[in-house]
Amino acid sequence: MILLKVAELRKIEALHDSVAASRSFSLMELAGSAAARTAQNLCAADAAVLVCAGPGNNGGDAFVLARELHRRGKAVVVHFPGNAAALPTDARVAHRRCIDDGITMHESVPEGNFGLVVDGLFGIGLTRPIEGKYADLIARINAFAGPVLALDIPSGLDADTGNILGCAVRASHTITFIAAKPGLYTLAGPDHCGRMQLETLKLDVAPGSGAVLSLADYAHCLRPRLQNSHKGSNGSLAVIGGAEGMLGAAILAARAGLHLGAGRVFVGTLAPIASDPGQPELMMRNVASALEHGTALVIGPGLGLSNDALEIIRRTLFGAPPAIRPPSTISTNWRDPAQQAPPLLLDADALTLIGAHPVLAKNIARYPAPLLLTPHPAEAARLLQCETDEIQADRVGASLRLARRFHAVVALKGCGTVVAHFDGRWRINTRGNPGLASGGTGDVLAGMTGALLAQGWPAWEALGAAVQLHGAAAEYCVQQGSGPIGLTASEIIGPARELLNTWTNESGLTR
Repeated sequence: MILLKVAELRKIEALHDSVAASRSFSLMELAGSAAARTAQNLCAADAAVLVCAGPGNNGGDAFVLARELHRRGKAVVVHFPGNAAALPTDARVAHRRCIDDGITMHESVPEGNFGLVVDGLFGIGLTRPIEGKYADLIARINAFAGPVLALDIPSGLDADTGNILGCAVRASHTITFIAAKPGLYTLAGPDHCGRMQLETLKLDVAPGSGAVLSLADYAHCLRPRLQNSHKGSNGSLAVIGGAEGMLGAAILAARAGLHLGAGRVFVGTLAPIASDPGQPELMMRNVASALEHGTALVIGPGLGLSNDALEIIRRTLFGAPPAIRPPSTISTNWRDPAQQAPPLLLDADALTLIGAHPVLAKNIARYPAPLLLTPHPAEAARLLQCETDEIQADRVGASLRLARRFHAVVALKGCGTVVAHFDGRWRINTRGNPGLASGGTGDVLAGMTGALLAQGWPAWEALGAAVQLHGAAAEYCVQQGSGPIGLTASEIIGPARELLNTWTNESGLTR
């Protein structure tokens, strides 16, 4: 599903209007008619519909919807607290046609029982916080116990970012027009848009740089394994982390890597550990030995912020000798800098350390192999030397800034995880649930991604697939009665393996 920002949508609308100027229909007519069909399906036959129309073109869509329902014999009540003379041209025409058809405009919300409320207050053009009478009206809409249908986007939701502009309608259903908007799928969007429906209004929209993350982004990498294969065929993952008191993070990442198909998994921990009794297949090594064996590296889960941790990152990135002496956790037997560098995923404490050392951050793009970063918003803020609120204010923009600055593939975690490539591509993940908001799930995501990298997947495909599998596995757990409250990171690993095999086998059947 293509995702377009407001500026891109405005260009499409302007082009259509110039082509359709001599015709008897407009995008507003098409949008309102499509929304009327949806509204009729949501409302009981004998119930009235309350249509709340705003002062712009979103209000015009609402007027068209009201007229269409009225002509079909539906009881419609229109609440329009604005000034008809100040409406945009198309919306003013739609308003006049409503009145001509005998529909009364109410300046205040009339008393009555309604089977559906339609939110046509503010669309994608809203740029300032909602306040005053419209804020009061949104509060009344949100108190309504029945279905609420938002036209194009819930009023008060920023179409580009998913931020709330003062207050926002909590819709049970949203019908969005021409193309989907990123704000519907990230940050506050999923909590406000309800069930989504796209109406393209018969327009052909060319793909751009953004889209909803889907199987199509990585399906070509889902290949059933050959019978004639061995553990070396599936790569070796090295997970580096596990400082004192944080061994669990490294173990979670390593277990996820093993269950997602890495042929061998080496775990290099800063705190000593002889073995993992719950997963004896994991091979415990010192840090240098684990790094030497890895054909893909994950550094950061439980790594800590010590000087030893910093030295591990510096030497992995640049192959440089230690500044003074080898840290106590690192042997002198280090990877030969001339050896081909493996794909590297940096997560958690590794990202915090990079953000705290500007020289290291400045030179990270020099890493001679695919580089992946998986920050949560606070870690992203440290990397970009800004506040977390600035990251959340534009999650897509922040992801692209990270990808370009560090020449990396990035997953900015959170509601609607954004996957961004340094070439400008970006995707928003729509899979998952609040069960993922618990300790260790990010470590599991890092290990899953590392496993796919070890098996030879390109960075973009590996990160996108892991993000989607991670969310889909959480959904599976909830479907089976585990969570979302109390869902743990380790519970995600088994379902993720099951889903990866299912998706692989189904993809293989289509080849």
